[in-house]
Amino acid sequence: MPELPDVEVYVSALADRIKGERLLGVRLKSPFLLRSVTPPLREAYDRTVTGVRRLGKRIVIDLDAPSSPNPHGPGDLHLVIHLMIAGRFAWEKPGAKLPGKIGLAAFDFSSGTLILREAGTKKRASLHLVEGEHALRAHDRGGIEVMGSTLEAFRTALTAENHTLKRSLTDPRVFSGIGNAYSDEILHRARLSPMKQTQHLADDDIARLHAATQDVLAQWIDRIRDDAAGGFPEKVTAFREGMAVHGRWREPCPDCGAPVQRIVYAENDCNYCARCQNEGRLLADRALSRLLKSDWPKTLEELEELRQQRVETQPVPVATAPRRRR
Repeated sequence: MPELPDVEVYVSALADRIKGERLLGVRLKSPFLLRSVTPPLREAYDRTVTGVRRLGKRIVIDLDAPSSPNPHGPGDLHLVIHLMIAGRFAWEKPGAKLPGKIGLAAFDFSSGTLILREAGTKKRASLHLVEGEHALRAHDRGGIEVMGSTLEAFRTALTAENHTLKRSLTDPRVFSGIGNAYSDEILHRARLSPMKQTQHLADDDIARLHAATQDVLAQWIDRIRDDAAGGFPEKVTAFREGMAVHGRWREPCPDCGAPVQRIVYAENDCNYCARCQNEGRLLADRALSRLLKSDWPKTLEELEELRQQRVETQPVPVATAPRRRR
């Protein structure tokens, strides 16, 4: 799922291309994309884009009020787009054709066409059209914006309830825009276990986490923007070259060389370095640790011993002579 750094770069790229331009129309290929009916989507046509912004992981396109307002019609409108897991944008020439299987919608502007596409069979991306800031706030999950937060505001949000760090960082009601991928990177940078409880943190742990959160997000915004090289960002992915632990299961940690570990739960996973983040202790995988019980390795050393035993007990394949052709 595109997270804060990816969405920020999308917002900048869109603002450069559509701010001050007119929205000529929207071509919907999938009727399930549009999740609102009031005001009707056609009310957004022929309006000028006044701004593009991020709301959590959502992208908001602000449209002006009509020059001759209808007292019974809508005023300023906002297109709210949530890309979910597989939604992506592409910027094309005006009137560009929607791609076959993955195309969801085309937003035709006076400067070009914004294509919304979504890979996979589950179509989760959504589009809402809302009127006014009050209606827009209903799409705000309430989490604080970490990039501009003080340490005290960060501490208050983090410790309001007692959850694991992984859960709190990815909860949009606590922090805005952080998801599975960048939470892994933040926790590795802060040298904190993803399963540590938020209300059991020392003051220096919280300060280190606050700094790591701001540093990691800022670093990846810059890197993704540099990768786009002034063009429209096309390679938006949760797995990026240069990440320390996310998507790098069993690969060496860039800091200590220990193999990156992973635990899987629900539809997500958690990647971490046991040595850098948990004093060499392995975190219990909900499925495998329950299955193996006392045989579940507790440390990196025990894990390596277990792997070595498996290698030594593997049967040696017996070479057989090739069959003769008749």
